[in-house]
This record gives sequence, C-alpha cells and structure tokens, in this order.
Amino acid sequence: MAIPFSILDLAPIVEGEPQLALYRTRSICRHAERYGYHRYWLAEHHNMPGVASAATAILIAHVAGGTRSIRVGSGGIMLPNHAPLIVAEQFGR
Repeated sequence: MAIPFSILDLAPIVEGEPQLALYRTRSICRHAERYGYHRYWLAEHHNMPGVASAATAILIAHVAGGTRSIRVGSGGIMLPNHAPLIVAEQFGR
C-alpha cells in the first residue's frame, strides 16, 4: 500500500520574477500529481516579500484548475484575519 504523501507550499517568489510565482506553484503541483502525491496544500502568509500565498482561496483555484486528480487545499488559514462566514463559504463543503 502506498503512503499518501503531500506537499505544503507557500508559493515562493523568485527575486526578479514575481509575476511567475503562481505559474511555478501550479507547475510544481502538476509534477506532484504526476509523481503520485495525494495532496497539495497552500498556506496563507502575509507581509513576506518572498511569498505569494496571501489570497489562499484564489491561489487554490488557480493551482487546482491546472490539475486533474490531486487534492488541492489550504494548509493554513489565518482565522483572525477573516470573518468566520467567509472562511466557511470559501472552504466548506
């Protein structure tokens, strides 16, 4: 039985190429899917110049839109920064 490995990503920004951060993150997720990873988590972080994962729900949609079967979700939401109803609407089933 295979172990269901996952990846936690912060969508790092390479110096000098911030516009490519989201495309690189999607590319990494596609590779993870190809190699049989089970999940791809994206964590919310703010005020960090090298991280592009402040709008987690949008980033999840972008990444998941480029995949077929891997589960893409949030590895961390900063609850004090959001109204509870918004979090429930964005991440609830």
